Amino acid sequence: MLKFRNSILAAASAFALAGAVQSGVTADQAARLGKDLTPVGAETAGNKDGTIPAWTGGITKPPTGYRAGMFHPDPFAADKPLFSITPQNAKDYAAKLTPGQVAMFEKYKTFKMNVYPTRRSASFSQEVYNATKANATSAKLVGNGEGVQGASLGFPFPIPQNGYEPMWNHKLKYKSTGGKRYANQVAPTATGAYTPIRIEEEFLGLYYRKGATTENINNILLYFFQEVVSPARLAGNVLLVHETLNASAQPRQAWIYNPGQRRVRRAPNVAYDNPGTATDGLRTNDMTDMFNGAMDRFEWKLVGKKEMFVPYNSYKAHSNSVKLKDLVRPGHLNPELLRYELHRVWVVDATLKKGMRHINSRRTFYLDEDSYQILAIDHYDGRGRLWRYSEAPSINYYEVPTFWATVETHHDLQSGRYISGLLDNEEQNTVDFGFRTAPENFSPQSLRQRGIR
Repeated sequence: MLKFRNSILAAASAFALAGAVQSGVTADQAARLGKDLTPVGAETAGNKDGTIPAWTGGITKPPTGYRAGMFHPDPFAADKPLFSITPQNAKDYAAKLTPGQVAMFEKYKTFKMNVYPTRRSASFSQEVYNATKANATSAKLVGNGEGVQGASLGFPFPIPQNGYEPMWNHKLKYKSTGGKRYANQVAPTATGAYTPIRIEEEFLGLYYRKGATTENINNILLYFFQEVVSPARLAGNVLLVHETLNASAQPRQAWIYNPGQRRVRRAPNVAYDNPGTATDGLRTNDMTDMFNGAMDRFEWKLVGKKEMFVPYNSYKAHSNSVKLKDLVRPGHLNPELLRYELHRVWVVDATLKKGMRHINSRRTFYLDEDSYQILAIDHYDGRGRLWRYSEAPSINYYEVPTFWATVETHHDLQSGRYISGLLDNEEQNTVDFGFRTAPENFSPQSLRQRGIR
C-alpha cells in the first residue's frame, strides 16, 4: 500500500466525490506553495537517499543560440547512464517499476531502460505559478468531478486531495494559448514493418488566454483540428473537436470530414474507448495526450505518491538528427534513444463503474509530481488482466516553458504491437507554440472549407 506524502492527503483519503462539490484547500495549506512545496505542489526537497535532488526551478531559460521553432538541444547531453535495467536484472528494480514495465521486460528480450541522473527540469512561467497559488484556495470540482470552477491559467489543484484532481491538473497544464505541428504516427507489425502516417494538428486553448477563467470561456476548454496528410489512402480525413470544460453540462462536440463523401458529419463516437484516427485499434480516443475527455465511466482513487523509473528529459528521442528508422524497432522503440530517471509520481487508479462500458476495467496512471504530465499508464482488460502499457517520453519545451510529451507510445502486450505518435523528427520544425489562430477557424463550416482545399 502506497503511503501519502503529507497530512492533507491522509486526511482526505476517505473523501467521497459522488454528489459533492470539492472546494480548494485553506490559505494556510496554500502558503506552502513556493516553500516546502514547489509552486505547482511538488515536494521541493530531494529524497532521503539523494537519488532525487531538490527542485531548484527547473530549466529557466533556453540554451544559448536556441530560437523558437528549432528542435530543442539537449541540456543534459553530457549525462551518462548510471545503470541499465534489463530482462536479466529487472526483478532487482521491480519495486520502482510499473506492472506494465515489468511485463515489457518479460515479453521482450531486447527491452532495456537506461537510467540517467535525475534532472528535475520541469518549469512554468511565473504567471502560471501565481495563478496556481490563487487557484489552490478557489478551484473546485463540479458535476461529480466532470468539471472545474474557480480557476484560471494555472493548475487548479496543486495540493490534490482525490483522484480527480491530479487528472485535471494534467488536462489543464499550460501548453501556450495555441500550437501547430506536423508529426508522424507509426504502428509497426510484430516484425517491425510500418507505414508512417503524417498528421497535421492545430489547437487553441481558451483557458490559457489572458483574463480567461473557467467561468468566462463558455465551457470550451480547447479547440482541436487534425488532418491526415499522408499516405494517399488516408489523406484528407479531418477531425474537429470542441473539448468542453464540464462534460456533465455539455459533452465533447466533434465532427469529421471524409474526402470520399465530401461532407462534414457529427462524430459523437470520438470519445471514450472508440479507436483513434488510423490507429489499427491500438489506441482509443481517450488515450490521446495519455488521457483526455470525460471521466464519468470510472471511479478515480488517489493511491499516493511513489518513487519510480519513468521516461524523462527525452531529448534524444526528440532530436531531428534521429530518423524514424533509427527509432522504430520491433516490439518497442530503440532503447538507446530513450532516457529514464527516478522521479516521484502521483499514482491514480481508475476503476470502471458498475454498469458502465469500456474496454478497460481498470487503468493506473503515473503523473510526474513536478508537472502533472502522465508519464506511464497500465491498462487492464475486462477480465482484470494487464493488457497494455503506455508511456510518454517528455521534455521541457523551454521556450514556453512547459513540460510535455515529445512521443506517446502505447504497447499491446498481448499482440506484441505498439503505436507511437508525435514523431516529428523528420519534420522541418517541432511544435510551433507561437501559432496564432481564432475560434472561428474551428467551426464546422470552416472544417468543410479546409477539407476541400
